[in-house]
Amino acid sequence: MRVDVAFTPSEAAAAPVGIVVDVLRATSTIAQALASGWPRVLCAPGIEEARAVREQLGEGLLGGERFGQRVEGFDVGASPRELLDGGDVPLIFSTTNGTRAILTAASSCERVFLGSLLNLDAVAATARETGEDIGIVCAGFKGKYTFALDDAYCAGRIVQLLDGDRNDAAKASELIARSFTDPYEGLTARTYGPPGLDDDIRFCARENVLDVVPRFTRMVGPAAEITL
Repeated sequence: MRVDVAFTPSEAAAAPVGIVVDVLRATSTIAQALASGWPRVLCAPGIEEARAVREQLGEGLLGGERFGQRVEGFDVGASPRELLDGGDVPLIFSTTNGTRAILTAASSCERVFLGSLLNLDAVAATARETGEDIGIVCAGFKGKYTFALDDAYCAGRIVQLLDGDRNDAAKASELIARSFTDPYEGLTARTYGPPGLDDDIRFCARENVLDVVPRFTRMVGPAAEITL
């Protein structure tokens, strides 16, 4: 088994198993939404695509952000704390980086799981049980294909739980993970990102509080459907 890490979606290669990481906040938020009882999350690449999916379905809660701020006219932002109470309609979700990374992985991997610190052990165990090569795709930063330290830290935590040959980026992410004494420190070491997210960062820095593994199931129009 091989374990490769791509620090940005543009570096991602095809693999039997993909794990997408956007720890602040898309993959954390999607895991929390599904654990809370939302039936599915539809990840759209853009704002207009998200609105089109809701129009197509005739139902759904619009959620997402651009550069950390809730999209104007959307029902919720991208905070996992907004989705603690379950719902009975799809969550239609679009974020600056995470939903696009999910779509990138869905186009090149046979199976795609979503990873975060919240479901760290669960996603690593599920990927490990496949016995197949694994590509971990970090979402990057600010809508660009730019290295994001928080995602690299989370990727490194996943790499530590997986056996197999590693590419250089996987080795580097593991070294990054070992450099911090606790998850909150690992997520706040970055020098970028909007202010005012500390409550969400503390929420997303909790380890193994969710025993769920969000996974890509199919395309619904332009959106990737994520379910448990």
